[in-house]
Amino acid sequence: MGKQAIDVFRACIPLFNALSDTARQDIILLLAEQERLSVNEIAEQSNLSRPAISHHLKILRENQLVEIEQKGTTRYYSLSLDQSVLQLKQLIEVVESECIL
Repeated sequence: MGKQAIDVFRACIPLFNALSDTARQDIILLLAEQERLSVNEIAEQSNLSRPAISHHLKILRENQLVEIEQKGTTRYYSLSLDQSVLQLKQLIEVVESECIL
C-alpha cells in the first residue's frame, strides 16, 4: 500500500471515531429526519442529558458533520455531510486502486 493510501486512511480516523459512537449516530439520524434542531429539541427526543448532547454535537461539529445556525439566543444544528462524503469517496477510490487486486 502506497503512502497516499496510508495518508487517506489516517485522515479518515477522526471521522470514523466521530461516527463510531451510537449516540452520535442517533443524533445524525435525527437531524437527517428533522433537518434542523436545537440542543433542547434533540434532548426531547433522546435519553441523553443536554450536556451530553452538547458534547456529542461538539465532536460532530469538529468533524464537519454538523453546522450551526444562530437564531437569537438559540443555536440550530443541521447536517453538513459534503466534506465527509468526499473524504469517504477518496478512501474508497484509494482502496479500489491500490488495495484490490
